[in-house]
Amino acid sequence: MSVYSTILSHHRQSFPLLAILIDPDKEEAYLPLLPQLHQVDLVFVGGSTGNSIEPCITKLRAHTNAPLVIFPGNIAQFSPMADALLFLTLLNARTADMLIEPHVHMAMPILNSGIEAIPMGYILIDGGRKSSVEIISKCAPIPQNEVDKIVSTAVAGQLLGKQLIYLEAGSGAKTPVSSDIICAVRSQLQVPLIVGGGICTPEAMLHAFEAGADIVVIGNHFEQNPDEMGDFVRIKRERYGE
Repeated sequence: MSVYSTILSHHRQSFPLLAILIDPDKEEAYLPLLPQLHQVDLVFVGGSTGNSIEPCITKLRAHTNAPLVIFPGNIAQFSPMADALLFLTLLNARTADMLIEPHVHMAMPILNSGIEAIPMGYILIDGGRKSSVEIISKCAPIPQNEVDKIVSTAVAGQLLGKQLIYLEAGSGAKTPVSSDIICAVRSQLQVPLIVGGGICTPEAMLHAFEAGADIVVIGNHFEQNPDEMGDFVRIKRERYGE
């Protein structure tokens, strides 16, 4: 079964997934997480630099059977060793450099590799601090009080054929995407919804799931608190089962 088929199956069953985001540039941070990776449902791999991700993928593969999915920070972060690639479009970007140029550059290598490429609409939302995505992309995040604009942007992504929509408050966000936003987007969306940025407690994870997130992504918090991953997994399983 493809990675997207698995995500879609869980979406249809209202059975949410927990994903961890591994930054391949932070080896000292992700190495302590390796023994616990088997607990999460998905492993996203990606960072903000152009360093090779293949050494990281090799290490991850030895510790988990969960799908390894590239969440590229730039066009250099690609490897056919992963199970899938999020072929993302930053939907609130307004320049060709961010909207299409990277896709054109990598289209043939991705196609020729045979990797599963999943079209995803990525929406940067204000999380209370300037994120690395905002700095690198020079893309202004959408304020959280502009719910209608966030919903319209998500729906535009769906109508453009995106198979996933990702609401991102930014790495280390002070304020995660609110339940009201998640619920409003979910009510108008037919494709699976991913939420990440600033989720630091199991309660915040459950709030996101209950509002309609199909996948919650946690990166910084697990890097800084690797021993807490088991608590998140346990509480998710208590609420939703295995």
